[in-house]
Amino acid sequence: MAKKPYYITTAIAYASGKPHIGNTYEIVLADSIARYKRFAGYDVRFMTGTDEHGQKIENKAFENMQTPKEFVDETSGEIKRIWDLMNTSYDKFIRTTDDYHEKQVQKIFKKLYDQGDIYKGHYVGKYCTPCESFFTDGQLIDGKCPDCGRPVQEAKEEAYFFKMSKYQDKLMKHIEQHPEFIQPESRRNEMVNNFLKPGLQDLCVSRTSFKWGIPVDFDPKHVVYVWVDALSNYITGLGYDVDGKSDEKFYKYWPADLHLIGKDILRFHTIYWPIMLMALGLPLPKQVFGHPWLLQSDGKMSKSKGNVMYADDMVNIFGVDAVRFFVLHEMPFENDGVISWELMVERLNSELANTLGNLVNRTISMSNKYFGGIVTNTNVTEPVDEDLKKVVMDCRYKVAECMDKLKVADAITEIFALFKRCNKYIDETMPWALAKEEDKKDRLNTVLYNLVESIVIGATLLEPYMPETTEKIMAQLNTEKRKVTELGKFGLYKSGTKVTEQPEILFARLDVKEVMAKVAEFAPVEKESMYEQAKKQKEEKENSAETKKIKIAEAKVQALKANPDVVDKQEISIEEFQKMQLMIGEIVSCEEVPNSRKLLCSQVSFGKNNVKQIVSGIKGTYSAEDMVGKKVVAIVNLKPCKLAGVVSEGMLLCAEDPEGNLSLLTTEKDFPGGCFIS
Repeated sequence: MAKKPYYITTAIAYASGKPHIGNTYEIVLADSIARYKRFAGYDVRFMTGTDEHGQKIENKAFENMQTPKEFVDETSGEIKRIWDLMNTSYDKFIRTTDDYHEKQVQKIFKKLYDQGDIYKGHYVGKYCTPCESFFTDGQLIDGKCPDCGRPVQEAKEEAYFFKMSKYQDKLMKHIEQHPEFIQPESRRNEMVNNFLKPGLQDLCVSRTSFKWGIPVDFDPKHVVYVWVDALSNYITGLGYDVDGKSDEKFYKYWPADLHLIGKDILRFHTIYWPIMLMALGLPLPKQVFGHPWLLQSDGKMSKSKGNVMYADDMVNIFGVDAVRFFVLHEMPFENDGVISWELMVERLNSELANTLGNLVNRTISMSNKYFGGIVTNTNVTEPVDEDLKKVVMDCRYKVAECMDKLKVADAITEIFALFKRCNKYIDETMPWALAKEEDKKDRLNTVLYNLVESIVIGATLLEPYMPETTEKIMAQLNTEKRKVTELGKFGLYKSGTKVTEQPEILFARLDVKEVMAKVAEFAPVEKESMYEQAKKQKEEKENSAETKKIKIAEAKVQALKANPDVVDKQEISIEEFQKMQLMIGEIVSCEEVPNSRKLLCSQVSFGKNNVKQIVSGIKGTYSAEDMVGKKVVAIVNLKPCKLAGVVSEGMLLCAEDPEGNLSLLTTEKDFPGGCFIS
């Protein structure tokens, strides 16, 4: 049975410079939808590209002492590099300087002229160069461009115009009969009430004041304006030909299922573009979705504000999938989202490191500790298993419902609800307690099997949004992601499969101060001041009374080891002792810290959904395998610090004899993790 075609496009990026993370969000969003549709069984065609003509490009090329073609070759290449860096699975990257596109645009313009939809006249009005748009005085806001807020200039020139009003009623009727055509609903209302109902003015579709564009072949002093040029890419990229010789891809994939665009260019895609298609006698796209903006905390990103964040800088710190997760999960369906370096760190630590990474790590570690890595389904079930399975089995329906409405952030939330349910299942079944009873061995096998099976299903659903993470999880569990037709059955993980012996940390916790120090390197203008500020803070910390007390205490400890009878034991008050929070913890996973001779990194559970990462210099006494399952005493309210590049959120307490041998402190009775010590 042939797969149903699905054609999705992004707006083509304007090749005037490097795209920031707000621009990059769109391609990642489109990629997640395209990947999900492929997984769901569709024959997907995913197209993106670059818009490379116009006065702004011509001006920038002049400023850079380049020809316009040299300039766009460079900037288009940079845009494509960023799209590839973000692991986007587009099928075609179109450029409006492609020969085929340029020839078809000339033919489209000529056809519309010949049939009377385009006519020559003169334009008098206000012109915004960055937006490449004309405006009347009534459309300006405080005398400035209504779209970008920049100054406009008086402009008068000969131009060709498209008869928008001719198709206005036909477009209005189409929107009324197809309420899904413009989404979200608020955007549809905006287009109808603000533009269609007041009446459309004829649209300027050529220019003579600059040369960098596609020439009107029958009137060479004119170049085709951006709206006919750029918007036509959605059909020329499929091989559309005005003369009826279109490529088979055009007949297969047109009309587009989804044009995914920013809300700021909604008018061009829901009014200008549909009217052009009507004039060409072509069907309209099925849906145009105007997504919100991804904003910095101080507003829309712009180089002039100095608040621009770039995808490659973010990837250098967080990794590709962490950036993909953030931009997809933090964007509401209709309202603008907010991004900051600090928020990125918080989300990585809480959602990716703690919820997902820790779940996978501790499941694999327990499988290795208790069964040599062999995961076996012994089918010793209890009622708690059924609730876990229900959450896992229902997840695919919830994700599908979200994706049908393009609510990608909600789909990811549903998948992480599955992972959180797995973490709760660990707390409910307490594998470490089962391991202590020989007659509970089969039950322990079932618990770990259920966890692995649930993770496989969750990771399969996660693939459209975080493909590299899914691949890593499957590799560690020695399996493959499920097909969409296999998600309705729990228990397909092959019993007896051996998981990896050394689980990889999927997402390491980060320290926000260290991240911000790296961020300073990405902002040359602010680098010196940020560096001086960081240096000053470091000096203040080194000279603080607290630091001096710590140094004195360390010196006394060393002296006490050398001669226990010489050093005075400094007394402290009960109030000072009570400042320390000591708790019993259960080590759920542990691994050696790379490039360190002494350090082990433990994930320590202090009760329900409270896992801390603690780094300890005990490798000479304990192995990583020895640590898993141990009950320990830890200080849990220390400020996080970084040891050998790994964040530590507490301290394990040990006794040390004169020869330097260590012994972890524990309790006389087998108390659960999370009990306070007083």
